[in-house]
Amino acid sequence: MAFPERFSNLPDYAFPRLRKLLDVHQPGGEPIAMTIGEPRHPMPPFVGEVLAANLQGFGQYPPNEGTPELLAAISAWIARRYGARLGPERLMVLNGTREGLFDACLALCPETKAGRRPVVLMPNPFYQVYAAAALSVGAEPIYVPATASTGFLPDYAGLPAATLDRVALAYLCSPANPQGSIAPCDYLADLLALAERHGFTLLADECYSEIWRSAPPPGALEVAAETGTDPEKVAVFHSLSKRSNLPGLRSGFVAGGSQSIARFRQLRNYGGAPLPLPIQRVSERVWADEAHVEENRALYHEKFHIADQIFSGLQAYRGPDGGFFLWLPVEDGETAALRLWQETGVRVLPGAYLAREVGGENPGKGYIRVAMVAPKEEMQRGLTRLRDCLYG
Repeated sequence: MAFPERFSNLPDYAFPRLRKLLDVHQPGGEPIAMTIGEPRHPMPPFVGEVLAANLQGFGQYPPNEGTPELLAAISAWIARRYGARLGPERLMVLNGTREGLFDACLALCPETKAGRRPVVLMPNPFYQVYAAAALSVGAEPIYVPATASTGFLPDYAGLPAATLDRVALAYLCSPANPQGSIAPCDYLADLLALAERHGFTLLADECYSEIWRSAPPPGALEVAAETGTDPEKVAVFHSLSKRSNLPGLRSGFVAGGSQSIARFRQLRNYGGAPLPLPIQRVSERVWADEAHVEENRALYHEKFHIADQIFSGLQAYRGPDGGFFLWLPVEDGETAALRLWQETGVRVLPGAYLAREVGGENPGKGYIRVAMVAPKEEMQRGLTRLRDCLYG
């Protein structure tokens, strides 16, 4: 049987690759998992109560785009957080943002751009869904380095004009996974101006927006409102997974121009899975509550401080501005991850697994990604073992 070739140059997903690397070896100590960005802080205390009160909703087909109450709760949160006013026609609820980040290419990427194969830009390293989404629609993914020399943000404006004219979509993650860098307002304004000039849409992945060290990260919606950017030139993705420690709820949203959202909704009508009604009711309450978000952020502030203390003597150490990953420099990420597992039992992700080799260089090769999601004491033990093994 012949299979489509469109995914043939997509490497194995990061975590199956990691299992192949590590699981043939015994851990050198009590295992401590610091690989997957699965939040482990307490979820909001009212989740079970709201869910139990709405169990009958499992007996109904839920609205595809989201209940009016949930769309109103999301709109109110956007107004509080970013000062942007969006009506329900500019919103759609998602089964987690991975669904929306993938479907963005299906919904918004044209078959051709400037008479040629369209281009989808993404930072390198990047969330692997971006590349799979681009390949699924036959677009050309272009991996733009996001390294120390560019502040760990991609320099899209530095691409040739002929390439930019072919760009249909451009992904950006801020705070960035894996580096923890935050795109400032002037960067976002310049990028939105570039999108308008060359006729592409910015896909702003802001899933880590509520975990930050010193100041709330600016968002593409607020910058677009301030600069008067065409709403169709930006789509923004948010989730309750990291903000509210609810990765299993699979609840997020996409916000954009009304025409773009109409295309998302049309795609959902044919091939998507709407969020179950009880989950939507829980989500309404969670978006409306900030107390648990502040408590969650305070826990991460403690973890940032612990990491800063543990790595205070490491000259190349750079704590994250946002998100909950450490992006630690090593000579070779795979070698470091294997050594760490064999000698200490600490499990981390080689940075190369989150990036693509371009021009003979993989910008993630000299790094490991470390997730600070474990309970504080466990995380402290893991980071101490890591420091003593790799930097001692």
